[in-house]
Amino acid sequence: MTSSEHTSKQFDAELEAVRARVLQMGGLVEEQIRLAVEALLSGDSELSNSVVNNDHAVNALEVAIDEDCSTIIARRQPTAGDLRMIMTVVKTITDLERIGDEAAKIARMARLIGGNDRLTQPRFHEIRRMAGMAAEMLHKALDAFARLDITASAEVVRQDQLVDDEFRGILRHLITFMMEDPRTISASIEILFTAKAIERIGDHSKNICEYVIYMVKGKDVRHTSVEEIEREIMG
Repeated sequence: MTSSEHTSKQFDAELEAVRARVLQMGGLVEEQIRLAVEALLSGDSELSNSVVNNDHAVNALEVAIDEDCSTIIARRQPTAGDLRMIMTVVKTITDLERIGDEAAKIARMARLIGGNDRLTQPRFHEIRRMAGMAAEMLHKALDAFARLDITASAEVVRQDQLVDDEFRGILRHLITFMMEDPRTISASIEILFTAKAIERIGDHSKNICEYVIYMVKGKDVRHTSVEEIEREIMG
């Protein structure tokens, strides 16, 4: 084996290690979301506290992976596809960290709402459904990142519209609820903040998929329509 081949294999191993850590961070964030929603629906304050307290672990992984990427850039001076991979990783971990923040926000809202059923069960049913959709988006986004699957990425981008529709539906219901009974305003606002946090999880998951498309196609598809993205991946 020549020296250049050895260096190339080392570089590939470093890139693979970074990708693996991104997926590790993604798995941690997925668990944070699951526990936060469970705490909200069950009124379990201890579970809420554990989600808030564990947010530092997500932050620590972001810092560590970012440092790894900086080291690779300094030592390897990557170009073309390798540089796009590093940029995709850096952007992805930023969105994962923000998803972790949204999970902690849901957990904090769960503490405020507590076990007091001040809102009717359908609101919690809608939150559960919306949270399930956003969690599915994140799972698909991480899978697309792992496999560099641009078709799956485009599906997640389209799915974000459904999560947005769910949020708007919950918003309309809560406004009606508050107008009919002003005593529910405080509880309704807490649920609204929770729904917005879930909607943001969908947005960040969509962002990750846009980075995957950039990685594979070399085209920045941010701020473009779903139809344009679908045309791009077919090209």
